Amino acid sequence: MKRVRLERDLAVPMPDGVTLLADHYAPPGGGPAPVVLMRSPYGRRGLFGLYYGRGFARQGFHVVLQSCRGGFGSGGVLDPLGDEHDDGLATVAWLRKQPWYGGSFAMFGPSYLGYAQWAIAPFDVPDMKAMAVQVTASQFRDAAYVGGAFALESVLSWTTLTDGMSHRFGGTAAPLTAPRLTRRAVLSGRPLVELDLASAGRPLRFYRDLLTHHADPLPYWQRRDFSAKVGEVDAAVNMLGGWYDVFLPWQLKDYAALRAAGRRPYLTIGPWYHVDPRHGRASLTEASAWFRAHLLGDRSWLRPDPVRIYVTGAEEWRDHSDWPVSGMRERRWHLQHGFGLGQEAPRAAEPDRFRYHPAHPTPVIGGPVLLGDSRPRDQRRLEQRRDVLVYSSPALDADLEAIGPVRAELFVRSSTPFVDVVVRVCDVHPDGRSMNVCEGVHRLGPADGTGDADGVRRVTVDLWPIAHRFRRDHRVRVHVAAGAYPTISRNTGTGDPLTSDGRMIPADVEVFHSPDHPSAVVLPLCAPRG
Repeated sequence: MKRVRLERDLAVPMPDGVTLLADHYAPPGGGPAPVVLMRSPYGRRGLFGLYYGRGFARQGFHVVLQSCRGGFGSGGVLDPLGDEHDDGLATVAWLRKQPWYGGSFAMFGPSYLGYAQWAIAPFDVPDMKAMAVQVTASQFRDAAYVGGAFALESVLSWTTLTDGMSHRFGGTAAPLTAPRLTRRAVLSGRPLVELDLASAGRPLRFYRDLLTHHADPLPYWQRRDFSAKVGEVDAAVNMLGGWYDVFLPWQLKDYAALRAAGRRPYLTIGPWYHVDPRHGRASLTEASAWFRAHLLGDRSWLRPDPVRIYVTGAEEWRDHSDWPVSGMRERRWHLQHGFGLGQEAPRAAEPDRFRYHPAHPTPVIGGPVLLGDSRPRDQRRLEQRRDVLVYSSPALDADLEAIGPVRAELFVRSSTPFVDVVVRVCDVHPDGRSMNVCEGVHRLGPADGTGDADGVRRVTVDLWPIAHRFRRDHRVRVHVAAGAYPTISRNTGTGDPLTSDGRMIPADVEVFHSPDHPSAVVLPLCAPRG
């Protein structure tokens, strides 16, 4: 029986003279056939090559695994996100010249590898017939500056990871050490601008670029953001995401852009976080069916409904025709006097108050981060803090399902105009466990929010989307705080640039819940199945 044949270290020339290296897995037989292309900054060998390189090749595809510039033998210097458009198109031009190229190709891969697909897909590549992207988006700007804040832990851990992988034997050790080094750095007490020194021992260019461009991100991100062109992609798109993934909100925006353009992408969302090994098998299964359908003409593997989601709490998979799902209706759950939560309108009441001190920032327990385990965790320890307001519903008398986007509309007043508004929704079990379901943040400046004469501002906070069943006898709970450290950097209360090393101003925050100021979380309710 013929076997997959591997050619290592093929030289792929770039227009600027840099050479990138790629490995080529030829299918049994080795003649011209469609190609699956993967472009990665994380290496191309080991289990990744074995699982995906040989896996796709055994199905009849040529597979090219290429290292992005600046790593694993490829020339040049890695400028994160900055060269994937030009280098990707140059790689496609090289593919077309190979004698084994069958005239069409697809792209595959998660995270950065998915971004590398979006970087070329809208740009006149008619032979790109399909793409399969996992836990990724067409732009990373909004994930780096989530809600206008700075996603400290994710940014620092990724830059520490990629720096570590550039060292000898770093490809093996860096994924294990980067989260630990990041956690040690963010707890060191050093200024934000020096945390890369604490985690990597030297300045990290991408980390410092993101700090520098926080206040005015558009010029820096202009050539790194492909979200405006998603609707122009002709390739058939298959998306896989996770409810606890750091990129999920923007992946769903990409889905919406494709639908608005009349495209019919497939979408799968499971109970996964970004580096969750459990979505590896699902990624290969979904992509294999997709590539066989769009490159080999075999549609027998495709499922009938394009959207498949896992409903947490119910612990079951559901198939739907679209996202958001049909039958979803928004319902406001109002913050109430006495720290209650319910669908009835609030009564007249004084606001609730807390003080946020940036020198001792409100911590976070769980929630979406890039390199950590982001599955739900018990929040009771956090709920004991004086800088976290906690609002709880009565025990539910029937199952409640929420499937779709979530937002909070709060009326707040702060002693400093520079403050973060953090909102979290939890599922409280009968035994008292308070498990986070979704969260979001909005970083406020003087011009943000709709204000009135008393300085009360109406603030909208977008939370992570959900598909969750709150079971009978459980309670819905909402947190309101002004920090989630180190997931987001501390807000100093001054409005100074992130690169500054100076003063901190505490924020005295009031949260209103009255007929004139009806603060609420808006949940997407659906009729429970079963």
